[in-house]
Amino acid sequence: SGGGAYRADRGDTPSQPPPSKSTAAHLKADLKRSDNSSGLRQLQELLDSVLNAERGSDPEALDWCKCLLAGGDGFDDFCRTVRSYDNATLCGLVWTANFVAYRCRTCGISPCMSLCAECFNNGDHTGHDFNMFRSQAGGACDCGDGNVMRESGFCSRHRLKTGENVPSVPRDLLLMSEMVLPRFIITIIQYLRDGYTEPGEDTRSHLKEMLQLKQIQLLELTKMGGAMRTVLTKILTNQQTFKELSMGQEENVYAKRNYEKYLSALKSSGLVSVEEKGAGAGATDTPAGAGALSLLGNTCCLFCEDQDGLQGVGQRKRVKLSSSTKDPSIMDTLKHKCFLEELLFWTIKYEFPQKMVTFLLNMLPDQDYKITFTKTFVQHYAFIMKTLMKSHESDTMSNRIVHISVQLFSNEELARHVTEECQLLDIMVTVLLYMMESCLIKSELQDEENNRHVVVNCGEALLKNNTYWPLVSDFINILSHQSVAKRFLEDHSLLLLWMSFVSFFQGMNLNKRELNEHVEFESQTYYAAFAAELEACAQPMWGLLTHCKVKETQEYTKTVVRYCLETLQMWFDAIGFVDEPALNQLTFHLPLHRYYAMFLSKGVRCQGLDLDSLLPDQEMLMKIMVHPLQIQASLSEIHSNMWVRNGLQIKGQAMTYVQSHFCNSMIDPDIYLLQVCASRLDPDYFISSVFERFKVVDLLTMASQHQNTVLDSEQERPMLEGALTFLVILCSLRVHLGMSDDEILRAEMVSQLCMNDRTHSSLLDLIPENPNPKSGVVPGSCSFEEMLSAVADFKAPVFEPGGSMQQGMYTPKAEVWEKEFDPIMVILRTVYRRDVQSAMDRYAAFLKQSGIHTGNPWPPYKERTPLHPCYKGLVRLLHCKTLHIVIFTLLYKIWMDHQNMSEHVLCMVLYLIELGLDNQEPCIEEHCHDSWFPGTSLLSNLHHVINFVRVRVPETAPEVERKRERERERETPASTSSESSTFGQNLREAQVFSLVAERRRKFQEIINRSNHEASQTVRPKSSSSRWLPPGSPPQLVTEILEIHESMLSLLVKLHQKLSAKQNSLSLSWLAEVDPAHHTHGDGLTAIERILAKAAARSRHSKRCLQEICGKVCPPIPPKKNSPGDKKSMDKEERRQRARERQQKLLAEFASRQKSFMETAMDVESPETDAVMDMGSAEPLDSEVLYDCVICGQSGPSTEDRPTGLVVLLQASSVLGHRCHSDTPKRLPTTDEEHIYPEDTCGAAHDVRLSLMQRYFKDSSCLQSVSIGWDGGVYVQTCGHTLHIDCHKSYMESLRNDQVLQGFSVDKGEFTCPLCRQFANSVLPCRPGRGMETGAWHTPSNKSMSTLVNEVEDLQEQLGIFPVSVESNLSKEMESVIKDIKNTTQKKYMDYGKNPGSPDNDFLFMYSVARTNLELELVHRGGNLCSGGASAAAKRSCLNQLFHVLAMHMRLYSIDSAYNPWTRLTQSTYCDDERPEVPMLFRDVPSLLIIFILTMPQPLRREHFTCVVKVLYSLQYTQALAALSIRFSREERLAWSNTAAAKKAPIVNQFILLFHKAELQETILTHIPLSSSVWSPQSIEFSLQHFCLPFLRLSCLLQHHLYGDGLPGCLVEEEFSLLAGCLGLAGSVQSSAACLEWNLNAFDLISQWCSEVISCHDFLVSLQSLLVQDPQWAAPRLLLLPDNYNTIFQYYHRKSCTSCGKTPKDPALCLVCGAFVCLKGHCCKQQGVCECVLHSQHCGAATGIFLLINASVIIIIRGHRFCLWGSVYLDAHGEEDRDLRRGKPLYLCEERYRVLEQQWVSHTFDHINKRWGPHYNGL
Repeated sequence: SGGGAYRADRGDTPSQPPPSKSTAAHLKADLKRSDNSSGLRQLQELLDSVLNAERGSDPEALDWCKCLLAGGDGFDDFCRTVRSYDNATLCGLVWTANFVAYRCRTCGISPCMSLCAECFNNGDHTGHDFNMFRSQAGGACDCGDGNVMRESGFCSRHRLKTGENVPSVPRDLLLMSEMVLPRFIITIIQYLRDGYTEPGEDTRSHLKEMLQLKQIQLLELTKMGGAMRTVLTKILTNQQTFKELSMGQEENVYAKRNYEKYLSALKSSGLVSVEEKGAGAGATDTPAGAGALSLLGNTCCLFCEDQDGLQGVGQRKRVKLSSSTKDPSIMDTLKHKCFLEELLFWTIKYEFPQKMVTFLLNMLPDQDYKITFTKTFVQHYAFIMKTLMKSHESDTMSNRIVHISVQLFSNEELARHVTEECQLLDIMVTVLLYMMESCLIKSELQDEENNRHVVVNCGEALLKNNTYWPLVSDFINILSHQSVAKRFLEDHSLLLLWMSFVSFFQGMNLNKRELNEHVEFESQTYYAAFAAELEACAQPMWGLLTHCKVKETQEYTKTVVRYCLETLQMWFDAIGFVDEPALNQLTFHLPLHRYYAMFLSKGVRCQGLDLDSLLPDQEMLMKIMVHPLQIQASLSEIHSNMWVRNGLQIKGQAMTYVQSHFCNSMIDPDIYLLQVCASRLDPDYFISSVFERFKVVDLLTMASQHQNTVLDSEQERPMLEGALTFLVILCSLRVHLGMSDDEILRAEMVSQLCMNDRTHSSLLDLIPENPNPKSGVVPGSCSFEEMLSAVADFKAPVFEPGGSMQQGMYTPKAEVWEKEFDPIMVILRTVYRRDVQSAMDRYAAFLKQSGIHTGNPWPPYKERTPLHPCYKGLVRLLHCKTLHIVIFTLLYKIWMDHQNMSEHVLCMVLYLIELGLDNQEPCIEEHCHDSWFPGTSLLSNLHHVINFVRVRVPETAPEVERKRERERERETPASTSSESSTFGQNLREAQVFSLVAERRRKFQEIINRSNHEASQTVRPKSSSSRWLPPGSPPQLVTEILEIHESMLSLLVKLHQKLSAKQNSLSLSWLAEVDPAHHTHGDGLTAIERILAKAAARSRHSKRCLQEICGKVCPPIPPKKNSPGDKKSMDKEERRQRARERQQKLLAEFASRQKSFMETAMDVESPETDAVMDMGSAEPLDSEVLYDCVICGQSGPSTEDRPTGLVVLLQASSVLGHRCHSDTPKRLPTTDEEHIYPEDTCGAAHDVRLSLMQRYFKDSSCLQSVSIGWDGGVYVQTCGHTLHIDCHKSYMESLRNDQVLQGFSVDKGEFTCPLCRQFANSVLPCRPGRGMETGAWHTPSNKSMSTLVNEVEDLQEQLGIFPVSVESNLSKEMESVIKDIKNTTQKKYMDYGKNPGSPDNDFLFMYSVARTNLELELVHRGGNLCSGGASAAAKRSCLNQLFHVLAMHMRLYSIDSAYNPWTRLTQSTYCDDERPEVPMLFRDVPSLLIIFILTMPQPLRREHFTCVVKVLYSLQYTQALAALSIRFSREERLAWSNTAAAKKAPIVNQFILLFHKAELQETILTHIPLSSSVWSPQSIEFSLQHFCLPFLRLSCLLQHHLYGDGLPGCLVEEEFSLLAGCLGLAGSVQSSAACLEWNLNAFDLISQWCSEVISCHDFLVSLQSLLVQDPQWAAPRLLLLPDNYNTIFQYYHRKSCTSCGKTPKDPALCLVCGAFVCLKGHCCKQQGVCECVLHSQHCGAATGIFLLINASVIIIIRGHRFCLWGSVYLDAHGEEDRDLRRGKPLYLCEERYRVLEQQWVSHTFDHINKRWGPHYNGL
């Protein structure tokens, strides 16, 4: 009988036999029987020994479990069988952070919907609004879940209701699982219990390892599909099993110990620990800090003292919070009834280990499990909060919590169920309250000593680290479900709780204005405060508002509004607020006000509620308006630099308050609330309050001087502007007063576009969207796109030659500028003041361009949408005397040029007048003795003339002096004086009229008003203009001013003043005016428009206007009496002059810069074709003069004080990456595609050299090829020169300069002092003349053979050529050579058998010249057809480089025996054990460069030509050899005999030669024959094709050495043209005609052939050396696929070839397609990461990598790197760095071309500006 045999005593460790399948099968058979008791017993015993928890977890026990579960079958087979019964219809794939998933807004019902890549790709989402995203916290796939997404979006696998056709599970399949798993789970739980340590100890590491194995096992089970999940659910939720197993059997000590640990862990799990429970009742007596509750108790007591009316509310609230919520279990310790509950408990206790979370989530597709688990989760909610607050890694934990909760609460059905059954809402609100209570402090707002209000402390970690967000986000999530939200709004006690929660944030983060010292430490707590208000208060508010959309929900709104007002009243009492706000205090956080405002707005707008029914009495309104108004005034103060001592952070707060993510939850509700108050309060009271809050009351006097007690004079102007702008915004903003959603969206969009052109994504981000994602204006919804296309034009991305990458932008359409530009909205929405200016500049540019207005325009006036009837009272603001007096005063002050007035002030004043004219109001006539205006209507007050005004002025004011003068001279006629004295009499009797007094009076009036119909005539008589309240400094005297003006007359005079014409408005003017014409323009236009409107609307005004214009009185010039004025005038003039001087200097500077730019930079303009080669333009014999850009002196370069060119040396492998074919290689995006590197230029040359080295003498091999295809040194210059000693001191100063530079001075890097181009060396210019002019140029008619001999002599001389004495120049040349050698890596220099030999060095040196010539050819497009100078030529310094190299080459002498020249020009024969390389195998261009460099400089032109001719013969012969090898035998015979052969004897002879050699047979067996038939034309073409590279190179060299021009030509003519330039022959077309031999051609060729033939032993392996193709295509980067997703899907999960892991940051080399780990430590070698290694290997330290996960390209150049940008753009032409938006991206061809261009031309260093060191870490 099966298991019995294996029983071992519990005491010693059981020694088990290997797990046997037979045992398991046996047991399974036993258990199947109807009487299975013996089987059960055996199983239990076996399990006791296998799963003995004390033994730790060994793999063996797991194997046993697997066998038992499978009941004897193999475990894998068992898994497959179970999977076949999977009936799940949901995908439910669980992923962790950083997984790539998709979200489709078109298919999602819940905003949190997400899909795994597989389900997304198998569904049809074409044309949907979807994006890819990288999961922050982890998630699960919702495919198949109809509650979260629409069925149309399901993938093909989950679309079928799979459940129906799955067979039911056979009973015995899972029989063993049901028996074994409970034991397995209790073992896990026992581990978890065992790992628990009392707080204070810390051992968690061993636990993690033990859990790993068990959890992996569980995860495997959950992946077996529905059938196994059902079994697990049964076990996890079965209360009976839990009871039996949880306590542990009696005799098991281990289990007992664990159980006790578990109980002690449970103790601390309630919100109120057991000890605190008693204290809770008497919370009021305990000192603060006795647990979370007592604090709340205190708060409530604060709220309940001495408040008769609100006693009820307060007490209800206090009782509610002190212990009993509806369900006391929220507070209690937890009790567990099943495994699931305990598993969750430990999961929380251990701060959500990832594996546990994944297990719990993997089970979710099981419906029963989902419901039970959700209830369990809710039951543990308070415990989660406690653990979260204690956690050290709250970020990770928050993410894991949300990972779980978002899966549970996004489902409306489930959320409703739990709300009804488990009091979810009560639990959440209570838990949030408790959480915030842990960090409350006393508020200091208003009454600092006696303030009884408590607020959260923003400095606490809880707020600073956003620890609360998981709980708040769950709350927002459940409020998005209508059924849940309605429950919340119906439950009044909950609402009250919530209001008290919101009140904790009311008035937090209080700022106090620093008046003396600058604050020492700028606290950054404001981030926390703004985030908290947005997330904890505003987001839930928007959630609730979405459910208050229709008439049926009126009651909800009324309730919320009622509670808001109650809580506000309690708040006012708690902070001790009466009527005046405390000075110099500012808080931006008034969530209670904003709740009130937003529910008001919603009620009026959507639910048809009457505004008045929701408003409190006037007294409360006056209180409510104070704090929002205080914020608006403070904004102005902050911008006027009055808060500068509080540091930058206060500006940060002001910006955040209006920033796009916050504005609609902060400034918009505030302004709306002020609009509501303004529409219901007395307008005079409101206006005077505004000016008093803005502290500009003292400024509003007719006197030219005044004293301001609160502002400095430089702050007056901005504050006045602020106050007026605020009034304009208040009267004209309609966001909550009647605009429809579409109109709002349009206005927001227009204002953002007017500030700047915007990309699509930044526009989405800047438009304040209703923060609840379910609202109508979801970004990406069609209304957004439609609106965008209606108001804006798309500007496709453009490329500037500077290389700056622009994005696709949207720019406003012309008619938008014309009709919709609204400066007021722009001012409201700008975070930076400069944006307003930017909008105005763009507007001005538009007007200029369309010819509407050329001057400096004023902000246009815009008609407003009509007001909602409820808010009609707002218009009264524009029709109240106080405002009219202010307007009149300001017009007068501007006309009189009083100080601190500005154009902006006038602009806003005019705007207010115009608003008043456009919004008429029935006039209330008041016949009182008011010397100001008779009534309140603006229209009638406009023409009311004011004669005398009494002002109070300081004794020093000009008014007083004028009066004294008059009295002295006694000029005044009696009548006037008597009039004025009686007038004065009246004034003395009248009461002082001041804004402050007026406001106080109104305030009293409102307070004392018993009934609203109190008579309006209560007003006492008012006097003239305001002055300071009594108690002001004594030297003020009262003066009477004569004015005799009305607002109209002042306007006309201002018009004259602005236009500087006497009679700017003629009489006939009014008749002609057309108001429509006047929308755009400057101040004149605005005044004309207003006058026209006034005239049109009232006949009286028209008459007055005509009178005023008729008089056309010259304006009284403002008397410049005070010395102050004169001074200011002089100041103005001085400023003006200074400005002009500056302009002149700037202009001069700009023109200099321009001329410099044209010469030095790559401006490819036809005018600047002059080659920038030093001195190339001067064919004179004089020495070349160089300008030093450091010391500015000009002079020749001398041996003692050499001058040098600023150059950048860089190693380059661009040439080595060339291929033969013109089409670039494709980037592989499937496993089938590959890139083969063998066919590149670099590889081919390497093979060639190593092949030679196998058979020929090493020194000879090293002269037969060039290296530097990979890792060659490229030299380029910006064209500027400097003295080398100046350069040294410049480097010294850079070294001492502590500024952060993007380059390393120690490595010799610097930027050119003139053009700031990057450089790292200086190339000495050799003294002497510029070009080989005069004698060197004259052609001589020496015969070829003479020249050949001369050349030979010159080469002989080399050994004896005097190496100049050690001078500064030669030292510098040596140091440059050292620089050149250091530029590239060792491996690119040592090709010889014995490293460091002179031969090696020799090879490297002449290859540098070759590399530079070849690269210049590449830059010229691969041929010389374009002629002329190109951009590349300007950067080239070959002439200087040649001389430096030649100087260095003098150190080597070529042994005459081995001099290739002799073998080129004489018949010689030498015998050697290792032969030299045959001439036919040698690389001809290399020979050319060797000859030129080793001959004495400067070289005569005729000698150069001679060398070229001789080498051309060799090149031509090589061409013939390569060609004839490809002939077939018959063709050769035919060619030997045809007539054609007579014309081309050389071809013929060659073929004969080869015939004789009878090599053909051996060679031809290995060479694929060409099938084409050869014609003379094709042969000629092939020969020319073969010789062209050599001719191009020679020509280019000649151009640099002798300054010849390069004429352009057609591609077909290139050969003959180059041959002509080189003096090879006339313009003959055939290639043979260019040949010129100095001895019998046949002999020479025979000799060359015999050299080849002498290698007959290994000829077969060498034949490839003959058949070479010297032509290479231009270097190209890889071809990329059009859609970025193709790359992303293939590479982002691909494992790295070297380490086998999936890289965290995969990258691709765009040059060769290598897949590398960016920053990966796995592939590091000697501390260098893989990208840097690859850049050295593949590009000689230049690498171009595409970062797969970011879609951007980084460039690595040496020790620096930069972010280049992206070549993939979305449909709106913008990059998506880091794939944040996840929209589909497409290849932008132009950008890719720019990247390739920069790579080929080596200009990364110059064009990209932001470089940083990578420290080998990429």
